Parts: sequence; C-alpha cells; structure tokens
Amino acid sequence: MVRVDEATARDDGATLAEDLHVLARAQVRPIVIAPDAALARSLVRSINRSANIALTLGGSDAALLPHTASGIGRVQTHILHTLTGAGFIPVVEPTAFAVFGEDDEPVDADDVASAIAAATDAARAIFFHRDGGVPDPQTHEVIGELTPAEALALSEDTRVDAELRAAMRAAALGVRSGVGAAQIVDGRVAHAAIVEVLTTQHLGTRVTGTLTLHRSTH
Repeated sequence: MVRVDEATARDDGATLAEDLHVLARAQVRPIVIAPDAALARSLVRSINRSANIALTLGGSDAALLPHTASGIGRVQTHILHTLTGAGFIPVVEPTAFAVFGEDDEPVDADDVASAIAAATDAARAIFFHRDGGVPDPQTHEVIGELTPAEALALSEDTRVDAELRAAMRAAALGVRSGVGAAQIVDGRVAHAAIVEVLTTQHLGTRVTGTLTLHRSTH
C-alpha cells in the first residue's frame, strides 16, 4: 500500500508511476491512496501512459469504504483483491460511501491508507511525506525507527508538522492492526517505493512492532 502525498503527486520528476509498474511486474500488487480525487485521476493518467493497468476507485465503488458516524467503517476488500489479482493498480480516492447520502463523504487520506492496509493484510505500508521521515523534535535529525507506541506519542507533539503527525498516527495504527511495517519517506526520491519494497534498505522512518528506538535525551 502506497499513500501518496500532494508533493509527490505534483512532482513531474517523481518516479512513482515507473516504480508502480516495476512492483506490479514483481507481483507485489500495489494499492495506491491518493490525496484527493483530482490527483487520483492524474496519477491514473500517469501510470496508464506506459500500460493500461491503473484505475480510480471511490468510497462508493463496490461499497469499498462505508461511512459511519465515527469515520470509515469495515473496508470491503473484494474489489481490491479482484483488481490486484488481475494485475490492475487501484488508485483510491479519500471518500467514503454514505449509504443514505447523495454524495460520497470526504475522509482523511491517511485514515483510508491505514484502514485499507490493515484490511488487506498488507506486508508494507508506505506513507510519502515531503520531510522524508520523522524528525526528532529535539535534535531535528530524522529518526530511523519507531515502535507504534513511540510513533503515536510523537503524533501528539505539536512541534512536528501536522500532516506528518497524521501520517505517523496512521502508520502506527496500521502496524498495530497487523501491517508488517510502515515507512514514512519522501516520495520524490528516485525509486523510493522500489527501495522500500524490493530491497533490504530503508529510507526515512520505519514504524514496526519489533524494533525500539533509543532516542537521545539531550
């Protein structure tokens, strides 16, 4: 699962479309979460310039993301498994299906990413952010590894960028719900998605349930 931020989606030099083709050929079956509906369609156009394998999904498509009073309900994963199993790349808009409404309800893209990653038992969830990882509020150096508990604690620290805090929270909740690991990286770095998924190297900040970071107290 790849949660794309606006900076990556709007960067003409980003290698995301190329990387997604490589991942699909490697049988990784990527699912992309777009920052909004317009950029979802833009991403689909970029991917399909090389191969006809991408399409957009909204929350009401096959009732993918039901809307509830508390946000996103139980993700209906059948359409995702059907599409990825057939070699397609779903690009999901951050909207939820309002059963009794006339339009889909807008929801937070990070929440969509966390919910879909957990519901599909994703081995890896990648969250793109322009900062390239989580900076230590004291030293300003990018933190290499965090446990879900540490990520959730940092997501409450107002010294950290608000969008980055949302990504941290989603990454931590995804890992707590069974996602193998989550990574917060700069999607504008060349082939960032390939590095994270197909190699043993890691960029940015990794959130996992098995590693604990010992941060400086100075």
